[in-house]
Amino acid sequence: MKIAFHTLGCKVNQYETQALKEKFIERGYEITSDDDFADVYVINTCTVTGLSDRKSRQFIRRVKKINPDSITAVIGCYVQVSPEEASQIEGVDLIAGTNEKNHLPEYIEEYLMGRGSSVHIKEYDQLTEYEETGIITSMDTRTRAFIKIQEGCDRFCSYCIIPYARGAVRSRARTEIVKEAERLIEKGYKELVLTGINTALYGMEKGFDSRGGKQEAVKSSEDEVYGIEIIVKALDELPGDFRIRLGSLEPNVISAEYAKRLLKYKRLCPHMHLSLQSGSDRILKQMNRNYASADYLKLVDLLKEHDPGYGITTDIIVGFPGETEEDFSESVKIVKKAGLSKVHVFKYSKREGTKAAEMKEQIAPQIKAKRSEELIKAGEEAGKRFLLQNLGTIRTVLIEQCDPNTGLYEGFSENYIKVYCRSDQNISNQFAAVKLIEVYSDGVLGNLINS
Repeated sequence: MKIAFHTLGCKVNQYETQALKEKFIERGYEITSDDDFADVYVINTCTVTGLSDRKSRQFIRRVKKINPDSITAVIGCYVQVSPEEASQIEGVDLIAGTNEKNHLPEYIEEYLMGRGSSVHIKEYDQLTEYEETGIITSMDTRTRAFIKIQEGCDRFCSYCIIPYARGAVRSRARTEIVKEAERLIEKGYKELVLTGINTALYGMEKGFDSRGGKQEAVKSSEDEVYGIEIIVKALDELPGDFRIRLGSLEPNVISAEYAKRLLKYKRLCPHMHLSLQSGSDRILKQMNRNYASADYLKLVDLLKEHDPGYGITTDIIVGFPGETEEDFSESVKIVKKAGLSKVHVFKYSKREGTKAAEMKEQIAPQIKAKRSEELIKAGEEAGKRFLLQNLGTIRTVLIEQCDPNTGLYEGFSENYIKVYCRSDQNISNQFAAVKLIEVYSDGVLGNLINS
């Protein structure tokens, strides 16, 4: 049977789709493109915004036009939060929530035999155990692989529905993470990206034991390894030619003091994605972010002190309910001050079921659009300054591929700069020392030192 997957949303969804692909391949299914005719279509949904929900519904209708007789399975966050709505969409045959998607092969086979339920959803208070998906052995990219280390979130930011979609914080056993990392390194992957719903919360739940048991971790000694450092340390000690990159981190979990602990690991890339969301302390409080802009800048200063070229990317929301021009200007100021390498700007989107959706003083669309445009420009200027500051330095670049149109090899430096360079030899999927010489395209042109 032919099966096609369509994935919306975050890196965790991408990882979980890959895990499912491998399960179906083991059962003899043939993976095909989501544009092609297939017997089964799997839509792994996102529900961050109302737009995400709409995209999920649109794709469901699209695949039914390709093959009206196909089995359409809709899984993930949208289904978890809105199971009745999802199951009533014309053409949907089977739904599975965030903690049930791992069992999709069995559910589909039961459905084909006319047995079992077509609805597989656990209630929010049942989302308490980490659901092991098994060891993945490949990714769509040939150089970089995601490793899921954590599930769930307990921060409850006022604009975010994801804690309700993903449930309680639970961490994956260290042994499983290490086993997966070893397999991926053996397969030739040279960058391992640690990801989760709130990656920084790894090992922070009560009673956590990194071996997968229920003994409570000890934090009394300064030398005691806890939190995400457990995994960074374990992977840093593995043999092989690879590096580690952290996924998105929350400054309400990772303090400057804790970040300092991570800087000693040589394989860890000097790059963090630290979600700011607003430069205004008043708005941060309304968002329930539990840190101030000063805390964020303290963390930035620590990282830049360690490495002036440390790459820091971020997310910022404009037009949050009640955001004044003064609040917005604080976001612009921090973008200019923090030496950020890239800023992802999002216009606030009301998400039903969150506290922010019920707040008064919702901002008009035209004001959100104007602020978004201004902040994007400030972010682009900050990114350009970051690139200029890195010129003349030598960085380690993981070469991904050669563009046949330009003859240039391209890849990312350890501090997450897109780098282009020439080589007479095939250097794909190799680390190369490159001197950055000039701003070029969406990154920097460099001279190859060695590989």
